[in-house]
Amino acid sequence: MKRIVVLGAGESGAGAAVLAKSKGFDVFVSDMSAIKDKYAKMLDDHGIEWESGHHTEEKILSADEVIKSPGIPDTAPMMQKVIAKGIHVISEIEFAGRYTDSKMICITGSNGKTTTTSLIYHIFKNAGYNVGLAGNIGNSLALQVAEDPHDYYIIELSSFQLDNMYDFKADIAVLLNITPDHLDRYDNNMQNYVDAKMRIIQNQTEDDYFIYWYDDPIIKEELEKYDIKSYQCPFSAVKKNGVIGYIEEGQYVIEEPRAFNMEQEELSLTGIHNIYNSLAAGITANVAGISNEIIRQSLSSFPGVEHRLEKVASVRGVQYINDSKATNVDACWYALESMTTPTVLILGGKDKGNDYSAIRELVEQKCKALVYLGADNTKLKDFFGDMSIPQVDTHSMKDCMAACYELSAPGDTVLLSPCCASFDLFKNMEDRGEQFKTCVRAL
Repeated sequence: MKRIVVLGAGESGAGAAVLAKSKGFDVFVSDMSAIKDKYAKMLDDHGIEWESGHHTEEKILSADEVIKSPGIPDTAPMMQKVIAKGIHVISEIEFAGRYTDSKMICITGSNGKTTTTSLIYHIFKNAGYNVGLAGNIGNSLALQVAEDPHDYYIIELSSFQLDNMYDFKADIAVLLNITPDHLDRYDNNMQNYVDAKMRIIQNQTEDDYFIYWYDDPIIKEELEKYDIKSYQCPFSAVKKNGVIGYIEEGQYVIEEPRAFNMEQEELSLTGIHNIYNSLAAGITANVAGISNEIIRQSLSSFPGVEHRLEKVASVRGVQYINDSKATNVDACWYALESMTTPTVLILGGKDKGNDYSAIRELVEQKCKALVYLGADNTKLKDFFGDMSIPQVDTHSMKDCMAACYELSAPGDTVLLSPCCASFDLFKNMEDRGEQFKTCVRAL
């Protein structure tokens, strides 16, 4: 009996273990951290052996194949031993793809993935499709394949998941953009990160679709290196030769495969970054055969995504906005670009090799103050310290919010758009956003 070892017992790992067990494999799960109760119960209910808080080397290195959770770097000591022994390592998505013929709509990019994935899922649900949401959001793809199969899956893919995907194929691949992110996981080599993102189109055939932002300079350069067999569907913010989706004279337009248009002002999402997200989602729905009526209604009714430019509350005339999902510089740029009032900007967290020069001009134009929120804000203070606006160094959400309250005035906006990962002070990005919202509502 082939032995599958799953490293990491979160949503993806537990789901992969259940699928592996259902297919008759000898399955063992190991996690260096404590396993959440719901995942421990899931493993127990399926009779799967597991351990937490340590790795038992002989049980792991006896694997025929290892399914690795995306958060585990190859530099982790146990991964180094797995690699040294030559054991094949795959992602949960790769494993799940072996056991389903469902249509896979896969979305990646440095920014906008969650919004675009959620919007596509919203459209497909409205159209009555039997569809599941998976990847970085939603439920484990492997668990759905095992116990709740769907005809379509809308999958948000990170570069970490793409790293360990080999035979998996996207029927519709969406690549939103490529900007520096997670460089700490890629030896601070941008090309390594770019190569991971470009794996979204691997294995595609002439029967598949590739939807991408035409104006991204990195994508444009990379496409020259690939023999792309899928049908290309580029989009841009403005009409130009070679694109099939764009905005022109206040109209949202898709030219093919089926002509579609609607008033730009009817789109529920606002801001230049959301024009790209809405175009990518609309084109995806179009090529999937969803009616113009459903696409139009869905693009107008989408409520947005939690922790992405989420309006929390107005307190004594100050608008508080939660953009905790902005974990890189480019995401913060888009958030600042959409600000129309004097802004108190909250920055900080675990730096991922960030270059903050991309937002400096917008900070000068839009921000009346900076509040740093992190365990160590030295790099931020060094970069922005010469600017002639108030700057406050804080190390907890409570102190951060007290500073924002003092620095803001009626008509201002307080924007949490940190540029950084959350793991220095918070469990994750969601925890950071939830603490922000709790503090705002307590003001």
